[in-house]
Amino acid sequence: MMTNLFSVFDPSTSILNLALNWLSTFLGLFLIPMSYWLMPNRFQLIWNNILLTLHKEFKTLLGPSGHNGSTLMFISLFSLIMFNNFLGLFPYIFTSTSHLTLTLTLAFPLWLSFMLYGWINHTQHMFAHLVPQGTPPVLMPFMVCIETISNVIRPGTLAVRLTANMIAGHLLLTLLGNTGPVTTNYIILSVILTTQIALLVLESAVAIIQSYVFAVLSTLYSSEVN
Repeated sequence: MMTNLFSVFDPSTSILNLALNWLSTFLGLFLIPMSYWLMPNRFQLIWNNILLTLHKEFKTLLGPSGHNGSTLMFISLFSLIMFNNFLGLFPYIFTSTSHLTLTLTLAFPLWLSFMLYGWINHTQHMFAHLVPQGTPPVLMPFMVCIETISNVIRPGTLAVRLTANMIAGHLLLTLLGNTGPVTTNYIILSVILTTQIALLVLESAVAIIQSYVFAVLSTLYSSEVN
């Protein structure tokens, strides 16, 4: 049962299908720019307003050191993750964000670049960041260890948070989907169907929230090294 349950996250055994599944991750890079060549519509105006709002928020989080190039990077990260989260909600479509292969690939290079930039260009600031202001001298060695560990596990927590949330929702949808066909009671079937629709709406919200959390935390990590 557990093998069948988790098989929904299996990309494929065929080399061609495996390649096509992972290439679907970048489908948004081809579809989103095409919309800008079309006549402006309601959805495009809503999307532009969302991007403008994210630009202002990320610029505020980055502070005086932030510029348009930095916000563009984090907005692109948000768009990529959100598109793949939504893509995985459709039947028979591979969910790439439910794999640490993708999420850790996004989180680790960002964290590593922030750390290298901070330690090379702002060494004293990075050392000072290891000891929070107002820490008693007795606790300073412990705080250095705690802050060091918290910095090291940041890419892992970013990746695992996104992956775990995607897996949890898809497992619930799979469980309800497997229970429905074998149910003969129409009352229970209607309850399962209603619950599955509610879960689908919840998963849509989770898809947006988790991509937003990933982008905001990456922005905060970037602002700490400046």
